[in-house]
Formats: sequence, C-alpha cells, structure tokens
Amino acid sequence: MFDDFMTRATVAGVGVAFAAAPLGCFVVWRRMAYFGDATAHAAILGIAFALALDISVFAGAAAVALVMAMTVTFLSGRGYAMDTLLGVLAHSSLALGLVAVSFLSGVRIDLMAYLFGDILSVSHCSFEDFRALGWEAFSRCDLGIIWGGGALVVALLVWRWRPLLTSTLNEELAYSSGIDPKFEKLILTLALAITVAVAIKVVGVLLIAAMLVIPAAAARGLARTPEAMALIAAVIGAVSVIAGLQGALIFDTPAGPSIVSVAAFLFAVLNLLGWRGQGRA
Repeated sequence: MFDDFMTRATVAGVGVAFAAAPLGCFVVWRRMAYFGDATAHAAILGIAFALALDISVFAGAAAVALVMAMTVTFLSGRGYAMDTLLGVLAHSSLALGLVAVSFLSGVRIDLMAYLFGDILSVSHCSFEDFRALGWEAFSRCDLGIIWGGGALVVALLVWRWRPLLTSTLNEELAYSSGIDPKFEKLILTLALAITVAVAIKVVGVLLIAAMLVIPAAAARGLARTPEAMALIAAVIGAVSVIAGLQGALIFDTPAGPSIVSVAAFLFAVLNLLGWRGQGRA
C-alpha cells in the first residue's frame, strides 16, 4: 500500500493535520499565531545543526524549536514587547539558519523542500528495513516519525486538556483550581516544537503556522464546545491535505502551498456561509 508516493503523502499529511488541529485551537485561543511562526522559523537553524552534526533532522529541528519557544517565554516576562521580540527572533533565526546551511561543505540540501515542504518524497520503512537497519531505520522513516510525533502531541493534549483549557480561559481561575499556568504553557511549548519538527516535511517551515491557525480558525464558527472545535479542525485539516494533494497532482502545483491554499479556501467559504446565516437570523 505504501509503495505509492501519493498514498504515503496523504497518510503523512493527515497525520500532521490530526496533530496540528487540536494544538492550533490553543494557538488561536491564546493568540499565539506569531509565536508558532517564530518557532517554525527557528527550525531551519536546527536543520543546519542536524546536517552539520550528522544527526536526525527531526531531532535537530525539534531541539532548536523548543529552545526558541522557551527563550521567547522567558524573555516575554522581562520587559520586552511580545510582538517586537517575536519579530526579532523569528527573522534572525531564519536568516542565521540559511547562512549556516550555506557553510555546510559536502552536504547537498534542497532549501525549497525545507521552506515549503516536500511531502511527495515522504519515505516509509518496511519490516525488512527494520530487521536490516534496526533502530537506524527510524531516522529514515518519515511516516514513522510523523505519526509518532503526532501521536505524542495528541497524547500530551489529551493528558492536559482540562488544565490547559482552564489556564487558557482564566489564569486566576487556574491558580484557584490548583493549576500552574506556567506548566501548562510549557506543555504547549513542547507540543508546538514537536509539531513543527514533524510538519517540516509536509508543508515546510514557512507554512507550518498556516496549518496550525487556518483549520482551527475555520472550525471556530462551526463548533459549540472546545472539544468539537478540535475535532472539526482536524477534519478540515485532513480535507485540506487530501484536496490539496489531488489539486497539486492535477494542476502540477507545489504540494505544500496547495494544501494551505485549500485550507484558506475552506476558511473563506465557511466564514462566508456563517455571515450569511447570521444575516438571515
């Protein structure tokens, strides 16, 4: 089944959508869209480190994205304006990453694939590969990394859903309920770093924030509960992946941007229908 590249791409994209959807809801509720963008941009620097040290790209991107997110969290409470801080760190880390990549000798790298994704080249390891390569097969198996990282993100959010929701709605209520909002923000930061790392192959660092925000924003007007919003966002994300890949195949367009374009189209249509419904009421 996984011998077909479109099947591998679809499975990988749906895995990212299922991980990004519930996390994207918290990004929308907390107005952290630019925070996610800065974390994603930092992943390019992590990719450069990973290639230089000959380690997993996933590990390097996740580590640097996590450091970036924690740095922003640490500095934001010390007199720095959040939007200014995010602007400086996002663009400087992206620039440093691109410069660092240019210094790598003897390493061939397709920057466009990391910037805009290369979902059609997602790899899959068979049982024979695992028997031959052992644990090394995990570093070569994009599908395993994407679904493993996505499952970890979903598990973190399910584990902390209620405390995360309470601290998002009202920090004072969270403290009175015995919940530490700082710890919950740390969980979100960790989930965001993992999502950025697994989504690089699918949509690239420049479009990761779009996959976090657009499906969640599109689902907001359709849901009556936070849980429903997360589920609807996951469906919208999955539909965007499937339709975007089919559109890329038919019209010969880039796969990652095509996926985001479909998500943006669904956001526009759903909001237009919502406004018309309110007008009739």
